[in-house]
Amino acid sequence: MRERGNPDQWSAAKASQLGQPSRFKSPPLSPGTPAVAHSGASGVSESEVPAAELASETPPANKESQRSKVSRMLLAWILNPPPRLKGLYTSWQFWALVATVTTGGMGFIAVGLLLKLPAMPNCPSMFWPTASASVRLYCAELAANKQTVKDLLEAIALVRSLPDDHPLREQINRQTEEWSEDILKLADRSFHAGKMDEAMATAKKIPSDVPAYTIVKQRMERWQSVWSKAEKIYRASEEQLRNSNWVLAFQVAARLQTVGNAYWQSTKFDELSQIIQASREDTEKLAQARSLTRRGGESNLEQAHKIVQSIDSKSYIYQAGQKFIPEIARKMLELAEARVEQQQLEKAIELARKIPAEAKMQAEVEDFVNLTQARSIAKEGNSASVEAAIAQAQKISSDRPQYQKAQDLVKFWQRELEDIARLEKARQLAGLGTVNDLTAAIAQAQLVPANNPRAVEAKTEIGRWQNQIQTMEDRPFLERAEQLAAIGDETSLQAAVYEVSKIAKGRSLYQEAQNKMGQWIGQIQRLQDQPYLEQARELARAGNLSEAIAMAQQIQPGRALSIDAQASISEWSGQIRAQQSWQEANRLATQSTPESLLAAIRQAQQVPRSSALRAEVREAINQWSYQLLSMAQDRAAYDLQGAMNIAAQIPSGTSAYSDARAQLQNWQNTLNSSQTSSDSQSVVPSQEQVSGSGEGNSQ
Repeated sequence: MRERGNPDQWSAAKASQLGQPSRFKSPPLSPGTPAVAHSGASGVSESEVPAAELASETPPANKESQRSKVSRMLLAWILNPPPRLKGLYTSWQFWALVATVTTGGMGFIAVGLLLKLPAMPNCPSMFWPTASASVRLYCAELAANKQTVKDLLEAIALVRSLPDDHPLREQINRQTEEWSEDILKLADRSFHAGKMDEAMATAKKIPSDVPAYTIVKQRMERWQSVWSKAEKIYRASEEQLRNSNWVLAFQVAARLQTVGNAYWQSTKFDELSQIIQASREDTEKLAQARSLTRRGGESNLEQAHKIVQSIDSKSYIYQAGQKFIPEIARKMLELAEARVEQQQLEKAIELARKIPAEAKMQAEVEDFVNLTQARSIAKEGNSASVEAAIAQAQKISSDRPQYQKAQDLVKFWQRELEDIARLEKARQLAGLGTVNDLTAAIAQAQLVPANNPRAVEAKTEIGRWQNQIQTMEDRPFLERAEQLAAIGDETSLQAAVYEVSKIAKGRSLYQEAQNKMGQWIGQIQRLQDQPYLEQARELARAGNLSEAIAMAQQIQPGRALSIDAQASISEWSGQIRAQQSWQEANRLATQSTPESLLAAIRQAQQVPRSSALRAEVREAINQWSYQLLSMAQDRAAYDLQGAMNIAAQIPSGTSAYSDARAQLQNWQNTLNSSQTSSDSQSVVPSQEQVSGSGEGNSQ
């Protein structure tokens, strides 16, 4: 803080205030005033004041006597100087030095007297109504130097009461303006720290009649404008958050960086950025919960509820999540009801008890559990259990959510009681076991209406009793048929078939009768077709394959022995084809040319390996391969290239194949040595060509 007024004056004042000895001594305020009063006022102890200063602060009477004594001593010393000094009196240099010292000393003393101020006042104990303007200004300066709002306001208050025409008014106004600005700076710090109310309260403490109050008013208006603008931006970003517009929310929030307030630019912007990120994550959580809920299933619904619960209560998505919980709960209740329909009553109750309390469906859940427990009791199926279930369902009052469903179940179970009574009577009749009793039981069970709870059970019992009646009626036909079939001849078997054909389709023994009939018909067909198959096999063994095939073909497809007949026909046909191939190969080989021998080998290789001719065919193929090699060797004497072509076509897998490959290599070497390098291209087919030719002809 800059200090106003005389610099020397305030330097002395500061020295006094800090408890340090002042370099400037002040004269007494009035003649006869003890100097010790000044010393006490300045706060300086006697031990801290130099001896010369103590001498100057002794009472006036003592000082006068001391001056007289010193004057007499100086006068005697001057009138009767020592011998050494008498010579100096006649020297002008001496008197020039004396004049200089005297003048300088008097000037120093004069300046010291001028600069010495009276002791400074003690501000805390000052009685302000009688305090002077300089004292007020001094104490105001001391207070303002502390740079707190309280002390700055106190400084302003100390000088405000001075009149406008006071000589120090100009300096006071300057100081007041500076102190007001200092208060505004402190308030501005609060403003940038986010303490808007504190900043406004601080600024409003500045008196409105100070010259700088216009600045104060402008500053407060600017603060309010900045704060209002920042709040609008914050609310606009929040609105975008509620609409899940994350990009727009962040773009709006970024405008806080330019509002001109450190608190909004840093703290609130960071806070809003974190909220945006957290809200985005919470939205993703809610979307995941919705997806799991759509999939359904107990585990998915429970997981969806846990995800919604993990959304923080301060999140903008929290309310949306809470609104979604009833939908999850409703899905869980629907799943529980589906389990009831599937007769999984215990699992239904267990799931219903997991429905979250936040869904506010406690009453509906309680009713569901009670009714499901009643269903479980009624499931035992007797009259007592159904009556107990009715009693439990009737406990649900008319103001409960599941009241109507409870009433529907009560009516259902009341009808079921009637059905139980009818079925119990029908079972008693059926227990007697005769056809008439079973017929009476069926008639009793048929009294259960088709839409009654036990209608399915009644129908099942009716079907069982009807099967018993049909079995009792049809069993004699089946037993007589089995007795006939046991004889085993064709006539007896046909009689057995006729007997079981009396059991009509749809009767309880119909399927058993059909199975027996199929067995007996198969026996009849074997008896009829076995001679044909045996005769065909005899013809085949004799070598008459064509006749054997014709005999076997008399057995029609679908008959008992048709599969055996077809297998034999296929075997004999293969033998015929093998013979034909062997005959053709022998015919070709008789031509004794390289081409015919190669064709004979290929034709012979078509004889199946399973054929009885295979050994003979293998021997012939090996013989023909050596014939080809021999022909190649004979041609080599006059046509080396032609010989190589014949040898190269000998198939792999034949006995002469290895020898043919060796011979080819020798011929190739001979051919290479006799040809020039320009036309020394190999005429031997490639390995792929040779292998391909052999593989195509071998089987």
